[in-house]
Amino acid sequence: MNVSEYKIQNPIRTVNYGNLAIGGDTSVSFMSENGNKTKTLFALEVLYNIEENYPPILKDLWSGQDFFERLATAQKSSADLISIKFNITEDNLENKIAEICKTLTNFPLSTFHFPLILRGANNKNIDKYLLPALAQNAPRESIIAFADDNTYEEIAAATAKYNHILVLRSPIDINLAKELNILASDKGMSLDRLLIDPDMGGLGYGLDYGFSIVEKIKESGFAGDTMLNMPIIVFAGEEAFKAKEAKSSNFDKCWGEYSERALMWEIATAAPMISAGANIVVLWHPKSIDTLKGVLV
Repeated sequence: MNVSEYKIQNPIRTVNYGNLAIGGDTSVSFMSENGNKTKTLFALEVLYNIEENYPPILKDLWSGQDFFERLATAQKSSADLISIKFNITEDNLENKIAEICKTLTNFPLSTFHFPLILRGANNKNIDKYLLPALAQNAPRESIIAFADDNTYEEIAAATAKYNHILVLRSPIDINLAKELNILASDKGMSLDRLLIDPDMGGLGYGLDYGFSIVEKIKESGFAGDTMLNMPIIVFAGEEAFKAKEAKSSNFDKCWGEYSERALMWEIATAAPMISAGANIVVLWHPKSIDTLKGVLV
């Protein structure tokens, strides 16, 4: 059964973060007469370190800017949140984490007002040390992303201790998503401070699986499953720009202009996830956010 046709009995939880109300849906359908699809929130992701294999369109966007300058540029976008991905490597890890913590203590709170998502490196050997340090040294209340079945014990406890919101990622499986929520709760996380990251693939690389799992999670939440009725966050930009069509300009002219193709790949990756019910969508280019916000108004 399509989620938009499902008889709604219970709303999705609302996670309150500053002035933002995340979730609270009573229907995933924008056209439903019997429910309310809450505003989709958009985050623009900034990398702590610009990587060598970063897509050309994004290298051009952040060209010549240091970390704090990238944050200042991001703050001028139409995003609702700013996500920072601390994409460090395992070598000399202790010193790198210490440097990041020092950077956070110098965070320009007087001029930077956006809600924050603080992301790890997507490496369990790094994140089980990095994310607790981010939770402890965050300049203010933040969303910590993400813990999974390998790292939740260390990360959930620290996130709860320092009163942040936690993103839990499971590999496109509704049962594993539910189990991880239960495990994080056992470590002290309030169910009202959790966001579900069901994981996803990009356009042409498994997007349909991600779309369907979001629908299944929403359906269970609407039906009253209190371990699956949390808001959903998706990192659509990262998945979109893994695709060769979005990250490489070395194609024949028949593929079209790279600058247009890359943006459309990100937009076309994010749009179905919004339709399925994602509450926060994290993207890599501000023009993609502008376009999607224009469509949703």
